Formats: sequence, C-alpha cells, structure tokens
Amino acid sequence: MTTRVIIVDDQAMVRAGFAALLAAQSDIDVVGEAPDGAQGVELSRRTHPDVVLMDVRMPEMDGLEAARRLLSPPPGVTHRPRVLMLTTFDVDDYVYEALRAGASGFLLKDAPPADLIAAVRVVASGDALLAPSVTRRLIADFARQRPTPPGKPALRLKALTARETEVLTLVARGRSNTEIAETLVLAEQTVKTHVSRVLTKLDLRDRAQAVVFAYESGLVSAGE
Repeated sequence: MTTRVIIVDDQAMVRAGFAALLAAQSDIDVVGEAPDGAQGVELSRRTHPDVVLMDVRMPEMDGLEAARRLLSPPPGVTHRPRVLMLTTFDVDDYVYEALRAGASGFLLKDAPPADLIAAVRVVASGDALLAPSVTRRLIADFARQRPTPPGKPALRLKALTARETEVLTLVARGRSNTEIAETLVLAEQTVKTHVSRVLTKLDLRDRAQAVVFAYESGLVSAGE
C-alpha cells in the first residue's frame, strides 16, 4: 500500500529535497507541495494525503494553525491526515501546541534522510513518532511550565481502570506495545486493546496526545 504525502514548507529547496527523497521510495507517493499553511490546508483538502509534513514556522499561516485546521476540520470535512511537524529547534512552543492539537510527532529538519523516511512510515501506520527522547522531554518541559488546561485532565483519569492507567503511564514513558507487554506480563494484543480503550475513554487521537495528557494530568512527571 502506497502512502500519500504532501510537503508544506516555505523554503523551496527544503520541499524539493524532501520530495525527491520520499518519491524515491516505492511505498511513498508525494502528491503535492505548498509554501505556507493556508495553501497546505487547501492542498490537503484536495489531495487527501495520508501524511502531511508540516513546517512549524511559515509566513501567511504557520504550521500550528494549519495543523489545527487539518486535525479539527469544520463540519462536512471528513478527511483528517496524520501530521508530522518539521522544525529547526528541538524545544519549540509551537511543536508542543501541535502535539496537543493532535499532530503525530515532530522531526528536526537536519535529521538523517533515513529518519525522515522512517518517520513517514511510522506515522502513516497509525503510530505516533515518540521514540526520540527529545519528544518526551519537550512535552514534559512545557507541561511542567503551564497551569492545568481547561477540562481538568486529572479528573478524566478516573474513567480508566487500574490496568489502563498502568498502560497509559508506560506509553507516556515512551514504551512500545512490546515493551509494555513484557513489563506487565500481558499479550501484546491485550496491550493494544488497552491502549485503544485509553484513547477512546479520554477522547485522544493517538499516542502523542496520550503522552501530553499523561504529563498535564500529573500521572507522570518530567523527573520520571
């Protein structure tokens, strides 16, 4: 199955380089490019990509606002792509807000080519790009600096069973389903079921939002 990708970045050379790299992969099809967030949203609505590579800082409309529009579309728009944020800085307020909005992760622009290709595949498969420790550090740092957002995340934790809370804690610490299964002595399929129930009960889109929620609710802290 081919993964459809669009690239949204205000630097033409960056777009061209990423497009050439990804298009060379047999399982990835680059279906469009855009120079700013507004055009990126319009392009996504028209081409229905699986993954949007979205630069964080752009003129006209930045990547954060564009990501919000793609991930929380207006009534009548059913397509919601996976969004992978591209940034020059590993600690960026915009990136944190994008993760809260439902972006599936972020990647530094100077990452090795193999990392970009792998990131697109990971995000397209439905997983969140949370393996790099810097992602969890970013979330932890910003969550610690901010007051608890509206909705009182700590109260929402009460909807989870004890086992689901354990699973969420391990997800927030960056553990894979396989590692969680080994830690809790469960079948991997059982862990997948627990993760799915956690996301459903807390109304979260994916593991990236789950990590944000776990820190903001106080379930885990930056020192853990």
